[in-house]
Amino acid sequence: MSGKELVTSDKAMTIDSCEMEELLIAIAQDAKKRREDGSDARPFYAMRLIKENKIGALRVPKALGGGGIELKELIQVVIRLAEADPDVAHLLRSHFSHVERLIQLGDETKREQELDKIVNGEIIGNAYTEISKNAAGSSKFETTLSVDGENFRLNGTKYFCTGTMYADWVSVMAETSSGKVVSAFIPTDREGVIIKDDWDGFGQKGTGSGTTIFKDVTVYPEEIKELKEDKKSFNAFLQLILQAVIAGIVRNVVTDAKDLIHKRKRTFSYAPAEQPKDDPLLQQKVGEIASIAFAVEATVLAAAEALERATNQSGNAEQNYELNHEASLQAAQAKVVVDELALKAATLLFEVGGASATKQSAYLDRHWRNIRTISSHNPTVYKAQAVGKYIINNEKLPVGVVYF
Repeated sequence: MSGKELVTSDKAMTIDSCEMEELLIAIAQDAKKRREDGSDARPFYAMRLIKENKIGALRVPKALGGGGIELKELIQVVIRLAEADPDVAHLLRSHFSHVERLIQLGDETKREQELDKIVNGEIIGNAYTEISKNAAGSSKFETTLSVDGENFRLNGTKYFCTGTMYADWVSVMAETSSGKVVSAFIPTDREGVIIKDDWDGFGQKGTGSGTTIFKDVTVYPEEIKELKEDKKSFNAFLQLILQAVIAGIVRNVVTDAKDLIHKRKRTFSYAPAEQPKDDPLLQQKVGEIASIAFAVEATVLAAAEALERATNQSGNAEQNYELNHEASLQAAQAKVVVDELALKAATLLFEVGGASATKQSAYLDRHWRNIRTISSHNPTVYKAQAVGKYIINNEKLPVGVVYF
């Protein structure tokens, strides 16, 4: 990467600083360069900057060396990161989720040990999902943790391990011989950990959402945590991160629409103006795209406020449940609206640019492909149905299986 080298700090960067703006510009330039090269290069340079500038520690309390920002502010950062490079924003999803769980952890010693790694700039990956006969989100795992003398051996295969190929550590869900669910927190460079960059989706290609294989990996007792299942909890955080990534992509669609207009040297034979920039029909389309971007971001941030209220709760169990349900409801409603509007914006972009905008070298189809890929997580139809059932019958949204 050519150009000015960023000056890094020992502390987490503030979100409204000049350094943050420089970081976002550098990430965007790196993404553009990789697109223009026509290569399959991954955002390793961008992730180096993320680590050096402690972006992963933005939510860690200031007393522990982090940025201490509020949850809504984190969602704003994710939106900006996605505007610069949606792969980078998306691949940090599991890391930010892991940090949220650590912040809420009751065991202060364990929490501070792991948060110390994050404050040092290290990134946490995930190895949760398996392709098996068990239903998605099931509490059953085929990955096993078995006793091996004083230590343990980890064996299994995980899929959709978004971000793990860039991570320093990985949190692995497994099952013991007695059927207990455990988490193994291990370094990604340990012998027997095989990370494959084999994600073959048509969007979000640089997220590293591929396969991770654990082949007789040594795991030490202090790296294992027996997990308890909580079926009375909601988890809107992971969903909202995805909607924030989409909001950032739509921001970029607005920028590309504007650039298309200014780059065009000619217009259509039926056009009402000689210059594309003066064409009221093209102006209307760009205005529509920009309005969608505004609505999408406002919706995501409104849901983030609800989630922040739930995260900062201090009431009784009933009040806490209601706050969490409201956060889950708003995240679901946001997904239903955001997915549809964002895909529309990505399609309208081609009405601005005409046939020349469809050239593969322009790479403008990336917006639709990336949005479509992200929106396929937790299909919208289920969210909409759950919201409708609640509105009509006052039947609360289903809770997820959460481990703690």
